Amino acid sequence: MLNTMPSPRLRRPLAVLGVVAFTLTLTISAQTRIVAPKNNYQPEDDVKLGREAAAEVNKQLPLLGDERLEEYVERIGNTLVAAIPQEFQHPQFHYSFDVVNQKEINAFALPGGPMFLNRGMIEAAKTEGEVAGVMAHELSHVALRHGTAQATKAQKFQIGSVLGQIAGAIVGGTAGSIISQGTQFGLGATFLKYSREYESQADILGAQILARAGYQPREMANMFKTIEAEGGSNGPEWLSSHPNPGNRYDAITREAKSLPVQGHAETGQFAEIQSRLHGMPPAYTAEQIAKGQARGNPRGGTTSARTVSVEPPSTQFRQSSPFGFMTLSLPANWSEVSGDDTGITYAPPGGYRETSGRLEGVTHGFQVGIAGKSSGNLTQDTDQIVSAFAQSNPQLKREGTYSRDTVAGRAGVRATLLNQSDITGKPETISLATTTLNDGRIVYFVGVAPQRDARTYDEVFKRVRQSVHLSDR
Repeated sequence: MLNTMPSPRLRRPLAVLGVVAFTLTLTISAQTRIVAPKNNYQPEDDVKLGREAAAEVNKQLPLLGDERLEEYVERIGNTLVAAIPQEFQHPQFHYSFDVVNQKEINAFALPGGPMFLNRGMIEAAKTEGEVAGVMAHELSHVALRHGTAQATKAQKFQIGSVLGQIAGAIVGGTAGSIISQGTQFGLGATFLKYSREYESQADILGAQILARAGYQPREMANMFKTIEAEGGSNGPEWLSSHPNPGNRYDAITREAKSLPVQGHAETGQFAEIQSRLHGMPPAYTAEQIAKGQARGNPRGGTTSARTVSVEPPSTQFRQSSPFGFMTLSLPANWSEVSGDDTGITYAPPGGYRETSGRLEGVTHGFQVGIAGKSSGNLTQDTDQIVSAFAQSNPQLKREGTYSRDTVAGRAGVRATLLNQSDITGKPETISLATTTLNDGRIVYFVGVAPQRDARTYDEVFKRVRQSVHLSDR
């Protein structure tokens, strides 16, 4: 999968909460009402902050990359996300769930939705409900936008200049130092950890989310006791960025009494997951990670590659108009899977992955995008586009040199790139071509396919490029 442009956030289906009995109405009315704190930033700022911070985490923390475990935490996470109350749903957010191969008990969620759970956290839990409890607490911080709310308290810090610093300070511990490394701004005490007020809000909203999702809300309180018991003499890392707001266990237990559990969300797989973890080599310590001694799979990589059935390109082509000034022809079984006014992505059935209605990536497909104004040297401009792609694809490299090409009768530049798919964990080949529009902007064409199928798909991508017609003025 080549990560080239952000995909539009699609609103997820929300849990339908029907009040069907008088007793249920009374119970719901007794729940604590949560009000999100003042925030001068937009949800899009949260997304940008989380995306940039997550990129650092993905590069430097050893992600476990076990497909079975990733599916397990994603299943719990998506169930909890669907149970977030509507007033705290943000369609711009993209919630993702990854496991870090680290021994210490820790978990954190970044603004906009990326969540990381240490393997040590899952191994220390006594039940699936305890794991879900930590995840619900972290989701509550994200849904209530506590990260940028804390930034609001220190107006001298501007979003965009201290994104990594803010996220790093919110997270704390090993991950926090990784996110904020190399920064040149001091933060002071404001961002060192969530305030006790925000911790209390996340405890209460997290308990409510658990009940709405079908988990016993008391499990969150139980997990906090487990964390404290397992923390050792220095205390658990998780509590360093999530201070006890006071009487945490009692407050959650009291709230739980007013929360009807809606359904039964337990997967029944917790014992199997813990057994799987215990059969793996020991997790890395924070010290090993800090010294660069840990190895992990890239984000989305798996120890056993995903097997996906992908329809081969149709021999029949159909015309499409990704932009008002452009038409091109694509295999008839390819459809638009994401797009906005800067780019459109097409893929066949099975050639892409979605999570909760949001495009995660493409293994087989084609993208048309518009970049900035040309410098007058298209080869240099194309090299800058490749460099931009490489920022979110650390294993991306160019094969050979750039070559001249022709697109819609205009001079162009073509290159072949090699990458490792985040979805399959296997090598993929990217065919890139660029040309310029009459207003000076650069238009690029990207074809993605597994390396083993490159020859077949190269012919398809060539035919698509040859079909391009531009009518810009």
